[in-house]
Amino acid sequence: MDAQPLLLRSRRILITGAARGLGEAFARSCVRAGARVVITDVLVDRGLALAAELGDAVRFVEMDVSTADSVTRGMQVATRWLGGLDGLINNAAITNSGGKLMHELEESVFDRVMQVNIKGVWLVTTAAHPLLKACGNGRVVNIASDTALWGAPRLMAYVASKGAVISMTRSMARELGADGITVNAIAPGLVAGESTEYVPAARHEFYRAGRAIEREQLPQDCTDAVVFLLSEGAGFVSGQVLPVNGGFVMN
Repeated sequence: MDAQPLLLRSRRILITGAARGLGEAFARSCVRAGARVVITDVLVDRGLALAAELGDAVRFVEMDVSTADSVTRGMQVATRWLGGLDGLINNAAITNSGGKLMHELEESVFDRVMQVNIKGVWLVTTAAHPLLKACGNGRVVNIASDTALWGAPRLMAYVASKGAVISMTRSMARELGADGITVNAIAPGLVAGESTEYVPAARHEFYRAGRAIEREQLPQDCTDAVVFLLSEGAGFVSGQVLPVNGGFVMN
């Protein structure tokens, strides 16, 4: 479903991990809703191609969210073009566990997942904070995962990182609320697409069969919820985690 037209008219949005998958879907929906958007990623060629496709309302900025220097440089370039910042989508994340059990995980893999999925959210939100404060009604949307709500096996590092994102969302909401900034998260289920092609077909079927709405989940299923949370109409919604998963996990 397309985002509500112009719900984000004139809003300035930065999206991490936006060169493909859910991040790409968020970028497309924000543009349709009237926003000017900076998409960031380490996938430079993909990011540049997407920005060129989406037109004058979009710019690509290279950013590695796990590295403070890269985040600082990227934020400076992005907001110089945007002229400020009204909203942030913390979408960049990796899995990297390859379906391994807990005792099979390499320490380097565990550490890298934490660097990107947890440290990245902290670094980017910290860099964005002064800009979001200055706009007077800043919005942060963190992309968690419903795996953290039901404890998916063979994904322990990823599940742990997304559980941390949920907890960080609540803490950030309390810290930033005095500055007029809302912080919320969505928890998607297993989304069909390029970034989940490695997931075995049996796991996709497990999700599909377990949903109240019994079909595969598409990137577009998540976009309207995020656009709303970025909008002025969500000004009194903060610290919340919204499962967007067709009823696989229910709060």
